[in-house]
Amino acid sequence: MRFFTTIHSGKRDGVTVGFKDRYIQSSVMSSIELTPSQKNILQELVNLYKESESAVKGEDIAEKVDRNPGTIRNQMQSLKALQLVEGVPGPKGGYKPTANAYDALQIQDMDDAARVPLRHNGDLLEDANVEEIDLTSVHHPEKCRAELQLQGSISDFHEGDSVTVGPTPLSKLQIIGTLAGKDDTSNKLILTIDDMRAPAGEPEH
Repeated sequence: MRFFTTIHSGKRDGVTVGFKDRYIQSSVMSSIELTPSQKNILQELVNLYKESESAVKGEDIAEKVDRNPGTIRNQMQSLKALQLVEGVPGPKGGYKPTANAYDALQIQDMDDAARVPLRHNGDLLEDANVEEIDLTSVHHPEKCRAELQLQGSISDFHEGDSVTVGPTPLSKLQIIGTLAGKDDTSNKLILTIDDMRAPAGEPEH
């Protein structure tokens, strides 16, 4: 299973319009079919754990996914049975994602992964990292969109927000857009592209 930061076009001929910064060969695990609800809960657990670096309370996950804590507890039982979640006992306990959780969600668990900056309404997000950028409708610039696969919570993003991604480490591509929608289950943002820059040299500071 390969995970990488990459940009590619939505063309059916598969023409690559960007870069491949790095990829990591990961151990291949058997495919686990998760329900959309399970995937959403697991994704938020990973996001919250990354932010706090400590066990995550079920109540905190419930608030993020707009479910009651009882539902979260029930889902966690099934996720623990799948070896995707580990329970932590004690007053500071809660839940932690296992290494298999990152495989199941197809995301990197890498502290030294090449970072792609992300700005939300002008503010740099320290806890978010862009893993993949898909460009669609490349033949129609006025309709061009970008799908951003993120590592980090997207719960604070709302339609109409300004989003800037990049410059990317190798190609120095920067995309400025307006949020048109988001997919909480896949942890993706969908942007209408307002401007796209790919300077040949170093980006301006």
